[in-house]
Amino acid sequence: MVDIATRVHNRKWKIDPIIRSLIDTDFYKLLMCQSVFKNKRTTKVKFSLINRSKNVPLAKIIDEGRLREQLDHVRTLKLSRGESTWLRGNTFYGKRQMFRSDFMEWFEKLKLPPYNLERIGDQYELSFEGNWPEVMFWEIPALSIIMELRSRAVLREMGKFELQVLYARAMTKLWEKIGDLKNLDNLSIADFGTRRRHSFLWQDWCVQAMQEGLGNNFTGTSNCLIAMRREVEAIGTNAHELPMVYAALAQTDAELAQAPYKVFQDWQEEHDGNLLILLPDTYGSKNFLTDAPEWMNKWTGIRVDSGDPGTGAKLAIDWWKTRGENPKNKLLIFSDGLDVPKIIELNNKFSNQTKVAFGWGTLMTNDFRGLVSDSSLDPFSLVCKAISADENQTVKLSDNPNKIMGPKDEVSRYKRIFGEGNQKKIDLVV
Repeated sequence: MVDIATRVHNRKWKIDPIIRSLIDTDFYKLLMCQSVFKNKRTTKVKFSLINRSKNVPLAKIIDEGRLREQLDHVRTLKLSRGESTWLRGNTFYGKRQMFRSDFMEWFEKLKLPPYNLERIGDQYELSFEGNWPEVMFWEIPALSIIMELRSRAVLREMGKFELQVLYARAMTKLWEKIGDLKNLDNLSIADFGTRRRHSFLWQDWCVQAMQEGLGNNFTGTSNCLIAMRREVEAIGTNAHELPMVYAALAQTDAELAQAPYKVFQDWQEEHDGNLLILLPDTYGSKNFLTDAPEWMNKWTGIRVDSGDPGTGAKLAIDWWKTRGENPKNKLLIFSDGLDVPKIIELNNKFSNQTKVAFGWGTLMTNDFRGLVSDSSLDPFSLVCKAISADENQTVKLSDNPNKIMGPKDEVSRYKRIFGEGNQKKIDLVV
């Protein structure tokens, strides 16, 4: 097992670049990209970094030269032969050859497009523009780089023994969390912590700890590189990026109202009965489900990713019942800001009503709260979102008003078309 503290103390970034591979990313990026490659290959999309935690002055903490160094390194990466073989030949979700030959041939030649970086006051403006299938691969590396450079800036001031103690305490903290989860009935939990992790080495350690501590109750990781190296399942389906871009491309209000369903229609055709998990909250879960076409009734499950998770779960269960479906045959996936107490509460409350699974993210792979004297290693809320498509601004409404994004006039238009829904403000810890 890697001695993380020693590696951090040595500070040799060429041995430990923040992004080691094009597949050091979330599995759903590959799944979504294949669909985009087929259906929206020439759509021009712009992604932008958004720091929701304005109290974290990234440009004061992170050296611009180091940031550019890591971003430039990502543009040198290409898929290795071993990685290509794994993607082409492995079985994912019970399906062999999940990725088509035309997509893999394109992916094997992919080099990420240029980035735009500017310092504005105490924050960085970081954005990426290009054809959607290419530029979408910047999201996860950009977030991982910013998060780890912030961690490295703090750790650079620590000596070797201080680092050893810090990581020993962090390991103990996670192991105690795993101990609290160990006795949960029917627990199904995966690592969703790539984008806001403390570091790659730490995420890799967390996955190994989950493997040993939870056994078969640990179902896999969203990180493709770690999944390949540790021989665990790669986990993921789709994200808000798809409906946000499809909606931005809509020419009329009527097309806009149907855009979220068009996404899942294309998804269903792409995956031929696999990976049928609804993500309904982009423009409000309640109205999305109320107006959902009948063919969605048979989908496998629903992911609850914003708002109050208990409310979202009840909404999903009630919807299945009204559609004549047995909730006990369905799957609820919780994935928003989870930590152990909430996981235990939700598992105990809903596991006797439906199948339940958890995507544990930042508070698994980046919970150093209370381990240093200040909040300098605390996780914070950082996202990288598609903000325009073919020069049309994107919008997200969410089930949590604190996650709303987009120009005010467009947000008002989307609310008129999709309705306000049952929104509840919830503080964004991550």
